[in-house]
Amino acid sequence: MDLNAVQMFVMVVRTGSLTAAAERLQIPLPTLSRRIRELERELKVQLLERSVRGAKLTASGMRLYEHAGRSIEVLGESMEAVMGDQAQLRGLLRLSLPPSFKPWWDLLAAFQKKYPDIRLHIYSTDRRVDLVEDGVDVALRVGAIAHEAMVARKVIAYRHVVVASQALLEEFGIPSTPAELHRFPCAIWSQDGHSNRTWRLGNDTFEHSALLSTNDYAHLCERALSGDVVTELPPFLAEKYIREGRLVALLPDHLMPTQQINLLYPSHRHPSTIVRAYLEFCKNELGSVMHST
Repeated sequence: MDLNAVQMFVMVVRTGSLTAAAERLQIPLPTLSRRIRELERELKVQLLERSVRGAKLTASGMRLYEHAGRSIEVLGESMEAVMGDQAQLRGLLRLSLPPSFKPWWDLLAAFQKKYPDIRLHIYSTDRRVDLVEDGVDVALRVGAIAHEAMVARKVIAYRHVVVASQALLEEFGIPSTPAELHRFPCAIWSQDGHSNRTWRLGNDTFEHSALLSTNDYAHLCERALSGDVVTELPPFLAEKYIREGRLVALLPDHLMPTQQINLLYPSHRHPSTIVRAYLEFCKNELGSVMHST
C-alpha cells in the first residue's frame, strides 16, 4: 500500500474536501484525485463518495480512516521524537574498537562529558566486524581500507616503535641495524600465530622466529618491561615507559611503516547527527589524546 496516498486520503477526510486537502498538501488537485483513485483500485473498494459539496466517507473509507488516522499520528509523533533526540544529541552510539586501545578510552570519556545524553556501547574485538550484521554505527580500523560498501575517514597516522628494556640491552648490546636483532629474543603481535612475522624497518626487513606471539599489545609491553624480549609497540603504550627510561626506542634511523587509523560507517546509511558529532569530535580532539612517534 502506498503510504503517501494513505496520508493524502487522511488529509481529505480531515479537511472535508479534495480541494482543501490539495491546498493543505500544496499539490495539484488532479494529482491528489488521481492518487486517491489509485488507492481505491489497489484496495478494490470505494473510499469516498464525491459530490459538489465535498467528499463523504464510505463505510470502507471510515474503517481505513479510523486505523490509518491513528497510525499516521503515531508515526508523526515518532518522527518528531527521533528528530528531537537528534537535535539534542540523545541516544545510543554503537562503536567497535580494537582491544586495549587506551587512547580511545580517554577520547570517549571526553566525548561523553561533552554529550552526556549519548549512551555508548563498545564492542571490543580484533575481528573485522560486519557493521550492518553486528549492529555497529562506527568501527575503528587500523591499516589500509578497501571496502566499497564503507565510507572511511582517516583521522590519524602513527608509527609503532621497536623497544627493549635497559636490562636486555646490557645483556645483548644496542643494535645498530635490523640484522642485529637476530641475536635478541623477540615477541610479536599476530592475529593467528603465523602472520606478521616480518618487520619492515626503513628500507630493511627483519624476519624473526619469535618466542612469543600474541594479539594483545599489553602483554607484549609487559614482557618488554620485564626484560624478556624485544618487541614493537604502538606509541601510546611505549611513550610513557620510554620517558621514564624503562624502555628504549631502538633503531631510530630505521622507522617502522606508518599505521593509518580510519573510522568506518556504511556508505548506504545516512549518518545520523550523533554519528556526525562523533566523527567531528574525533577529528578535533585526537591531537591531544594520541601522539605520533
